[in-house]
Amino acid sequence: MNMKTPLVILSAACGVGKTTIQNALRDLNLLPGYACLGSDEMGINWWDYAGTPHAADYTKDCLAAALDRAGDRPLVFCACVAPPDFREMRPAFPQISSVRHIGMTCSNEEVRRRLLARPPERMCSDEAFILSQIEYNQWIREHPDEYAFSLDNTPYSIQETAEIIADFILRTEL
Repeated sequence: MNMKTPLVILSAACGVGKTTIQNALRDLNLLPGYACLGSDEMGINWWDYAGTPHAADYTKDCLAAALDRAGDRPLVFCACVAPPDFREMRPAFPQISSVRHIGMTCSNEEVRRRLLARPPERMCSDEAFILSQIEYNQWIREHPDEYAFSLDNTPYSIQETAEIIADFILRTEL
């Protein structure tokens, strides 16, 4: 990649709807010219990293793969990555020209409901995992200053949420 890539990180806890919104942004063509990619589709398995000394490399490896797939297009990267964690990995990505963080949340009850509704192979029904995601969801709510834009998607449909996020991205300079 020869050009610098503008990056938007849509950050949310598991169960809040990152992949759903990423797919809606693409399916509804709300961000023409953008690559909308997430860690879930990079073909990198979290469980290969979990519990190892290299667990922190998961997000970095997913972002590297997403930047490669994006090519010269601006990238909307949907992942569980808080701005302070991204700042630590930022030096590894000189090809990124600018970064904006969007924090997305929903009610804690909705996080629980959505995680429990996932198929068993997603391994999201463990109470410790659910509580960790509720804690991260709460962290995003309590740190709005870390984000260029924050949205609680609880009262919105998938399409409305995607449209609100796309509108923010398109009306702000990358």
